[in-house]
Amino acid sequence: MPGRLTVIGLGPGSAALLAPMALASLTRAGAVVGYDRYLALVDPALLQGKTLFSSPMKKEMERTAKAVEFALAGLDTVVVSSGDSGIYGMAGLVLEFLEREGLLDKIELEVVPGIPALCAAAALLGAPLMHDFASISLSDLLTPLPTIMKRVRCAVEGDFVIVLYNPKSRKRDSYLGQALAIAAEHRGPDTPVGFVRNAYRPDQDVRVATLGTCDPEWADMLTTVVIGNSASRLAGGKILTPRGYFEKYG
Repeated sequence: MPGRLTVIGLGPGSAALLAPMALASLTRAGAVVGYDRYLALVDPALLQGKTLFSSPMKKEMERTAKAVEFALAGLDTVVVSSGDSGIYGMAGLVLEFLEREGLLDKIELEVVPGIPALCAAAALLGAPLMHDFASISLSDLLTPLPTIMKRVRCAVEGDFVIVLYNPKSRKRDSYLGQALAIAAEHRGPDTPVGFVRNAYRPDQDVRVATLGTCDPEWADMLTTVVIGNSASRLAGGKILTPRGYFEKYG
């Protein structure tokens, strides 16, 4: 009989922010599969005695196939993502793999939510996501760059607060600058911009600046960038995007 296949989000990285349901899934698992850097975030005690499989970046298909293999062999198997597995994580790939292989009726799939990077970044920055926002990944590994920049432009024109994932890498060191330039076409230089690197991890770095003063060099692949909307402002070193309560009731 196949084992259960569970996809979990580890949260931002701190053990204190691992959701209870995700912890329970790890505890009962017979096998755990994940990107090597993410498995390194898991308490070793939770992995002791389990079948483990890890692989580097860009090996998501390999990890998914291995997890399905373990589940078909009868092991309750957990696939780990950082943050929330349903936001740029492994949940979609695992579900699609089961669909394409005709295994949806053979393997029980469970997706367990986690605290996503955008929530961790927002908490450290203050209250930047109090109104409508758009989340956009600047990685063009799976999405063409023109499509990405079109989404940035549409979000700016719609006056959304914008959360940027994967803002920079060694091969893509100009995309964040392009996105910030698009924002500057429609928003003033005093618009708040927040950079959060390694949220809730030992080398956490939080920077708050403005569209006119921020530096794209502050970001790397481990950074989440938040660009305020036309109403966002700095408040005591934090970013505040008012919901409109004082205007309505004050």
